Amino acid sequence: MTKDSATVSSMTGFARGSGGDELLSWSWELKSVNSRNLDIRCRIPTGYEALEPRVRARAPEVLARGNLQVNLTVRRGAQGPELRVNRDVLERYRRMIEEVRADFELAAPSADGFLALKGVIEEVESEDEEVLARRMEAMFADFSTALGELAAARRSEGAKMMALVQKHLTAIEALTAAAAESAAAQPDHLRARLKTQVEELIESSPALSEERLMQELALLATKADVREELDRLSAHCTAARDLLRKGGAVGRRLDFLCQEFNREANTLCSKASDIDLTRIGLDLKSAIEQMREQIQNIE
Repeated sequence: MTKDSATVSSMTGFARGSGGDELLSWSWELKSVNSRNLDIRCRIPTGYEALEPRVRARAPEVLARGNLQVNLTVRRGAQGPELRVNRDVLERYRRMIEEVRADFELAAPSADGFLALKGVIEEVESEDEEVLARRMEAMFADFSTALGELAAARRSEGAKMMALVQKHLTAIEALTAAAAESAAAQPDHLRARLKTQVEELIESSPALSEERLMQELALLATKADVREELDRLSAHCTAARDLLRKGGAVGRRLDFLCQEFNREANTLCSKASDIDLTRIGLDLKSAIEQMREQIQNIE
């Protein structure tokens, strides 16, 4: 299944894949965690580096985001590899050691000391290119299988997250409806409160001009009316549900929506002059934050 599938996936997952032939066994280990983009890190043994470009090309066909760690382990069978001495490397080491001995009067190195130096002992590649090519194809096929299992694990985790996000959305919708029904959000209550504020304003500034009074009245009305914020909260809930239904790599857009949710909830709290509306606004912020914790791990 590709990254365009109409599901929501987590960015967290783990999978293994293994295989082997008559001489070698190998295992892939894939682990992913959340990340802003798709970040691929590979640990592939010497001799199999040609697999890395294929791994890096294949992963984006299946995954859209996440920090993906890919580890390949290769083990030989009981007979072990055929070994030989690289005499050219050994001779270079010998000349260098003789120069150092002459300067510092050091004892002559032992044979096993020479053989322990890097590059002196090397494996003999006794297999032909056709056998090696088949092995590399088998290794890559096992990687692709493990990658598919990782994607399935991420989808399974994503389904759980989707249920939680929908639960939080339901809570946000209920709180938005409660705020709309609150007396502090109703026009009659607003008019009564504004009337009181205007009367207090006139008493404190009897020489206030009619134009200035209208300006102050408009400012008070704007600060007190939260219907616009509630409308936007409802629209954000609809947009979030639409994204969840669409599926795919919607994590970034959902995270952006959470920022907009927070903006409206903060404005609602700042405008509230009623304890009930303030409580609802704080509950909204809590529900939004809980939803955001889940969304940050959605692909």
